[in-house]
Amino acid sequence: MAMVSEMLAAINQLAAERGLDQEKILEALEAAVAAAYRKEYADNADIDVELDAENGAFRIIVKKVVVDKVTDEDIQISLKEAQNIQEGLEVGDTIEIEQQIEDFGRIASQTAKQVIMQKIREAEKEAILEEFSDKIGEVFTAMMHRMQGGSAIFEIGKAMAVMPQIEQVHNEFYRIGDRYKVYLKGIEDTPRGKTLIVSRSCPEFLEALFRMEVPEIESGVVEVKACAREAGLRSKMAVVSHQEGVDPIGACVGQRGARIANVMSELGEEKIDIIEWREDLEEFVEKALSPAQVISVDIEGDIAVVKVEEDQLSLAIGREGQNARLAAKLTSLRIDIQGPNGPQAQAQPEDDSDSSSDEQENEVAATDAKLSTTLANKLKKAGISEEDASNMTLEQLIELDGIGKVTAEKIREALSSNS
Repeated sequence: MAMVSEMLAAINQLAAERGLDQEKILEALEAAVAAAYRKEYADNADIDVELDAENGAFRIIVKKVVVDKVTDEDIQISLKEAQNIQEGLEVGDTIEIEQQIEDFGRIASQTAKQVIMQKIREAEKEAILEEFSDKIGEVFTAMMHRMQGGSAIFEIGKAMAVMPQIEQVHNEFYRIGDRYKVYLKGIEDTPRGKTLIVSRSCPEFLEALFRMEVPEIESGVVEVKACAREAGLRSKMAVVSHQEGVDPIGACVGQRGARIANVMSELGEEKIDIIEWREDLEEFVEKALSPAQVISVDIEGDIAVVKVEEDQLSLAIGREGQNARLAAKLTSLRIDIQGPNGPQAQAQPEDDSDSSSDEQENEVAATDAKLSTTLANKLKKAGISEEDASNMTLEQLIELDGIGKVTAEKIREALSSNS
């Protein structure tokens, strides 16, 4: 009894020190005692454990079914023996027998202690996770703890957080013991229970870093309308001012570039383009393709056809199509870039962070030599093969679902160049 009282006192102290729910720990203690009793005496026993929270006294109640002939002593009792305990019982009745705590044994007590400590750890983890449940979307300084199956494990205070490979920046190396800023994306259910998920590659991380550096964003005077990233390489962020006289780009850059420099120092070699958001989609596409100078933008459906001069093509497309891809993500439009000699490249708004280099080349591919992925998909959705399309007139192509005049002209031009 002394051991139980001491354990109960220790649990009460632990609950008070760590802010744990004492009732949950006591429930865990009851479950632990029941598990230990089963392990020591009766694997199949039907047991109820009652704990007096005032004095730490246990009552272990074993339930057994009254039978004529006992085949399992863990859950059955003979009619004669049962009637010696309680008169009037019949076959099929259930009897409750209180076991003495002295019979519990040293091994059972040790087992109970181990299970209790595990339950306490689980309760403590649950309390920590609950603390973070209303902090999703915030940035924390975390210490790198270890790598586990490709995921990086970080410590945020008393909590452990997981950064899966998809949330890591491909050209960053996370050193054990070093501290990094991380973005809390959410709390997910995993085979090991609920886990904090953090990221350094998501666009929201970039937005959060600027929110920390730019008071105008935190106050709502400047709003981040869209953000696109190829983490570790380059990002584009569109901002707008809601107050006359406040330059949204200047606010983000800061005096002598101090604010954007602080953000970039956290992101390493990643370059950041800040553009001014426009409600007019054509103007927005033009801004998104900065630093390239655009002649015209023609939007039809979810496709923006952009014309540029010959000397602006490389800027508009960017290295390996990067500028066009980011502009497509930022505007959520497919972007077709055309020079003086016709179509040159395409970019789609879908997230290609997991795409291979070959897939990216297909997304931003020269269209003067073959039918692009986008155009082929348009035909596929319309239920038309490339061979059938090559025999159709421009007017017939325009009549197809999801294909407008500009798209039809591009299909005709691409197929004609292959014939």
